[in-house]
Amino acid sequence: MKIRWLLFLLAFNATLAQSVQNLSFPPLNFKPPQAAERQLQNGMTVFLLEDHELPTISAFAMIRTGGIYEPADKLGLAELTGAVMRSGGTRALSPLELNERLEFIAASVETSIGDEFGQATFSVLKKDLENGLELFSSVLREPAFDPAQFELSREQLREGIRRRNDFPSSIVSREYTKLVYGADHPLARTVEMTHLDRIQREDLAAFHQKYFHPNNIILGVSGDFDSDEMMVLLEKHLGDWKPVTIDFPEVAGVSTELNPSLNYIAKDINQTNIRLGHLGIKQSNPDYFAVTVMDTILGGGFSSRLFRTIRSEQALAYSVGSHFGAGMREYGIFSVFLETAAGSTLRAVQSSVEQIRRMRETPVTPEELEIAKESVLNSFVFAFDNPAEIVNRQVRYRFFALPSDYLEKYRDRVASVSAQDVLDAARKYLNPDRLTILAVGPETARKALFTLGGVRELPLETAR
Repeated sequence: MKIRWLLFLLAFNATLAQSVQNLSFPPLNFKPPQAAERQLQNGMTVFLLEDHELPTISAFAMIRTGGIYEPADKLGLAELTGAVMRSGGTRALSPLELNERLEFIAASVETSIGDEFGQATFSVLKKDLENGLELFSSVLREPAFDPAQFELSREQLREGIRRRNDFPSSIVSREYTKLVYGADHPLARTVEMTHLDRIQREDLAAFHQKYFHPNNIILGVSGDFDSDEMMVLLEKHLGDWKPVTIDFPEVAGVSTELNPSLNYIAKDINQTNIRLGHLGIKQSNPDYFAVTVMDTILGGGFSSRLFRTIRSEQALAYSVGSHFGAGMREYGIFSVFLETAAGSTLRAVQSSVEQIRRMRETPVTPEELEIAKESVLNSFVFAFDNPAEIVNRQVRYRFFALPSDYLEKYRDRVASVSAQDVLDAARKYLNPDRLTILAVGPETARKALFTLGGVRELPLETAR
């Protein structure tokens, strides 16, 4: 009986395996829904995407502001403004009252300001939309910047400064950005205690007043609503907000000249954290898609050349990969990143440079090309698994002035990348002879690097 049953299972599995092999699927047709673009009477651009599957509504706003516009003697002002906008209550509601009102209707309002833009998010159940929208509007328009919340947020930033040299990965990332962009560039400047000491609560209010105006905001809304009714509500809560002409401070561009250097920061650890690379590109670059595929082949995953050679074959790194940054507004940064035992520092750096050079000299194989393109396309497609992500991406593309059909044509542009395109991109954008190299690790790592040339030692004190 047992033998008969075993024979049956073997036959069944063989039949099932054959059936699976014979399965065929139609080509993936990726066509995300398009959000409708509207405009409030005060000039605020609005993207609306209806989705009636669940009785929820979410919003995402981008504001043209950021750390790049803060005074050089008050670094951290933008980040503090973004944090205390939400935590500090509004003119009508104390921080506690605002929290209680939001909790009562199970709504969420969050704000933040990064280097190149600010953002505000909002989510609420459909039945509480108007109450939630009123709170969202008041946070955007009338933040109170409660003094106690300001002091709390400033102290949190101070604690971050005290602890930021605890982890070598943080040190190497921060200091490598300074080396590539220049220490004084707005995207590389480091907030210090003295900067925070100069910032007062009134500075946050002034920073908000300068940049938060309807003509400086793009808003995306998705969820269970009727678009015409939503526009009426938005006009009610945001429409009387007056537009203002904003005088943006001039922001110096990044120098595109590559200045190779070999740098070291001492850290009493038993391994070396390494970054090497140079300036990247902008996402508006027509070669962006070829560069993305190229970078995926070089160091974008378990099948990449860096991972296969440096980690799997040579066992030189605990982790290794690359990222060819494509900035939305400014040039991104290309970097190979790896962690290796201190005694393997030299070999790890040499092997990384060799793989960068090989990308320029050796055409990628059909298998490498196919795997890389599938990886890029899959990660892109799965970034749009709900309407909120779709409308948020459209807001970002508009904010950074990318073409209106960028989202729709992304897949076709990646799919059309050829092996020759990858080779051309590598020869054009990879510069193995003009690399900025930074290692953070023990003294043995510094000695090993001298084989490559003169090493500039950067004192860790400069990173406090």
